[in-house]
Amino acid sequence: MRNHAALVPRLMAGIACWAVSLPAQQAAPEIPYEWSNPLRLPPEMNLGEAAGVAVNSKGHIFVFHRGARAQLLEFDGDGKLLREIGKDLYGFSMAHAVRVDRDDNIWCVDEGSNMAIEFNPEGRVTMLLGRKPEAVEAAAPARAEPPPARDNLFNRPTDIAWDAAGNGYISDGYGNSRVAKVDRDGNWIKSWGKRGAGPGEFHTPHSIVADARGNIYVGDRENNRIQVFDTDGKFLKQFTNVGAPWALCLTPGPNQVLYSSDSRPGRIYKLDLNGNILGVLGKPGKRPGQFGWVHEMACPSENVLYVGEILNWRVQKLVLHPSQ
Repeated sequence: MRNHAALVPRLMAGIACWAVSLPAQQAAPEIPYEWSNPLRLPPEMNLGEAAGVAVNSKGHIFVFHRGARAQLLEFDGDGKLLREIGKDLYGFSMAHAVRVDRDDNIWCVDEGSNMAIEFNPEGRVTMLLGRKPEAVEAAAPARAEPPPARDNLFNRPTDIAWDAAGNGYISDGYGNSRVAKVDRDGNWIKSWGKRGAGPGEFHTPHSIVADARGNIYVGDRENNRIQVFDTDGKFLKQFTNVGAPWALCLTPGPNQVLYSSDSRPGRIYKLDLNGNILGVLGKPGKRPGQFGWVHEMACPSENVLYVGEILNWRVQKLVLHPSQ
């Protein structure tokens, strides 16, 4: 028989470990904000599901949306449409996220093709991570369980981030429930995580960002938490006070703050990097200034957010007016 009394100290130690990893709950002040439509679409054009939105160093806005086909659109800072990038690209299937790295390269994470695709600022494909299944593979009978995770391949990936050394971190995603790390040349380094609810495990890692100190924040959506790791995948802490984190965004500069979208009730949290809530904004709805499944955010400064919505087929620009 097992000695249950002997398990009590270990269980209590585990509970204590979890307790110190969580920030204290506190009342969240409402942050007032103004909204606007930042895009001037041509008369004949409408957005589909605005899965991804990003902003580069020039203030240009990139939108990766799900229309009749996945499209990557570039707008100038005044919202004028400049061009479509990657028209009819083989790797565009189901848009999920778009990010801009420190060199203004544009990265699209496509859930349908299982790829992360890099474009240089001129709009040319320069790097491919993962591989789109061939048509004969897609036509194969469905498996009862997802295939085992493999190096260099993704299963419905969701997002990408980079550390100061240029290493990439891909949240991989709906199928594999892990984080993959590649070097700046795209070479596979490692992965960590599996399906589960323990520290370092995931259920739909949906968004990922990296701070200036080298910490990796993963929006573990179905586990209702943000997990934080070092660049080697060591679990550091978790935040469980922001609902289901669909979208994460870190501001630039020496005093970074984290924005996290809890899209089920339709609100956005502002946090410090210890997980303390600094404020909250928004409510669900279809009207301008309300939110319908915020899927990705760009935050070029602490008080300016661009939010892409799935249910409302739009991008909104928010200008925040916090009291402190």
